[in-house]
Amino acid sequence: MEKTEALILLKQHITSPSLLGHCLSTAAVMKGLATELGEDAVLWETIGILHDIDFEEIHEDMEKHGIIGYEMLWVAGVGDEIALPIKRHNHMIFGSDYTTPVEICLQVADSVSGLIVACARVKGGNITDVSVKTVTKKYKTPSFAAGCDRSRIALGDALIPRERMYEIAITEITAIKDELGLN
Repeated sequence: MEKTEALILLKQHITSPSLLGHCLSTAAVMKGLATELGEDAVLWETIGILHDIDFEEIHEDMEKHGIIGYEMLWVAGVGDEIALPIKRHNHMIFGSDYTTPVEICLQVADSVSGLIVACARVKGGNITDVSVKTVTKKYKTPSFAAGCDRSRIALGDALIPRERMYEIAITEITAIKDELGLN
C-alpha cells in the first residue's frame, strides 16, 4: 500500500484536522525511524498513517481502539503486516509487551510526534526553532504535552539513542511542516 492509498483510506474514517495531523506526524517519524534501522520505510509510514483509523468511530473508547482498527483494515483488504502492529499499538490493552522494532517504533512515534509538535506550537508554530535540547527539556516536564506518554518514548532507547531519535523525529516532522500547519 502506498502513502496516497493509505491517506485515502484514512480520510474515509477520520475527519478531525488535528487527528489527521497526528497521523501524518506519526507516519513521518515512523518513516525516519525505519530508514535509520534499515527497515521498510514505506511500510512503516503506512502503519503510522493508519494507526488511529478507528479513533473517531470508537469515540475514543480505549477498550476498543486498535481492535476495531484491525477489523476496519481487514475489511478494506489490508494485510497483517500493516494491520497487526496497528491492532497491538493500544498500550492500554497490550501493556508494554512490544518486542519487534515496528511495534516499539510505533509506540515511540505515536508519543514523540505529539511532544515535538507541542514544542513547535509553543514556539509560535516554528518547527525550525525546535531542537534536540528543546525536546529533551520538555520531555522532563510531565505537565507539558501531558498526553505524550514518556514511557512509550523510552521504549525506543533499546533501538536508537534518545538524542538521535529526537533528531530523526524533528527532521521528519519538519519535512511535512506545511501539511501540519507549522512554519
